[in-house]
Amino acid sequence: MTNDNKVQILDFEKPIYTIQDKIEELRQTSIDTNINYDSEIEKLEEQTKAYRKELYQNLEPYQKLQIARHPQRPNFTDYVNYMCEDFIEFHGDRHGFDDKAISGGIASIEGHHVMLIGTMKGKTTKENLEYNFGMPQPQGYRKALRLFEHADRFDLPIITLVDTMGAYPGMKAEEANQGEAIAVNLKEMAKLGVPVIATITGEGCSGGALGLAVANKVLILEHAYYTVISPEGCASILWKDASMAKVATNALKITGDDLLKLGVVDEVVKEPVGGAHYNPKEMAENLKSALIKSLDEYKGMTSDELRKHRYSKFRSMGVFAS
Repeated sequence: MTNDNKVQILDFEKPIYTIQDKIEELRQTSIDTNINYDSEIEKLEEQTKAYRKELYQNLEPYQKLQIARHPQRPNFTDYVNYMCEDFIEFHGDRHGFDDKAISGGIASIEGHHVMLIGTMKGKTTKENLEYNFGMPQPQGYRKALRLFEHADRFDLPIITLVDTMGAYPGMKAEEANQGEAIAVNLKEMAKLGVPVIATITGEGCSGGALGLAVANKVLILEHAYYTVISPEGCASILWKDASMAKVATNALKITGDDLLKLGVVDEVVKEPVGGAHYNPKEMAENLKSALIKSLDEYKGMTSDELRKHRYSKFRSMGVFAS
């Protein structure tokens, strides 16, 4: 995807587009003056390619945070369209509600029949209002729980795709017992007798993310993040100043490489150069390969083995320091 497709340019990416603008100027000058600038253009294109590669290989945590929050980042529907041969969506929590911030249903991925569940964000203001900016309410977690139980009953592996800034913190959500809905999901996911594979595709904040991520294996995309609290929330608590979010991001160790070292996630899935939004199809192919490999890992395990594996995974997280 290029700037011609109106990709929102992040501040640290601007030097790339400055060079690209220079290339376009040379091309136009070449047309207007009939002077050949091919060698100069080729050099600039090589410089741009090398700079892009180096830039995205050495991003700071706060820069990855910006990519994870990019408004054009692939959402749940994009992954369904690119990865699945079939998808039958299920609606409702069977208590009279259907939270659009969580979507799910039976899917077929390269011949693997799974229950696919994920948070849903929009790409426009209208869509974000419809999906509550990807922030689930209690009825969303109860819908997810219904699908977890359905998958367990019919021996379907579960795949979750998580991209949320957290569970919805509004009064109505609290009145409907938001904390209880998430807590029940944590408990019931731990008891599931089928493989559970979670992927953090963008933002993975607080219990709102964990309510879909008590899994045998947790994947995270290269520029996604997973944290107990948003950097802005952390900064507001520690320094009484949300503008210290950049410092908090560095301190929290919330990006893929750090989380892998800490044992919080099990695999980092490579993104296209520039981030998932630059080539959603390639991103989906990378993720699909990682998911199929993960499904094959747990194929021969019994229900008891899967539960013990999941339990051991979470019990082994963290260390005691004297």
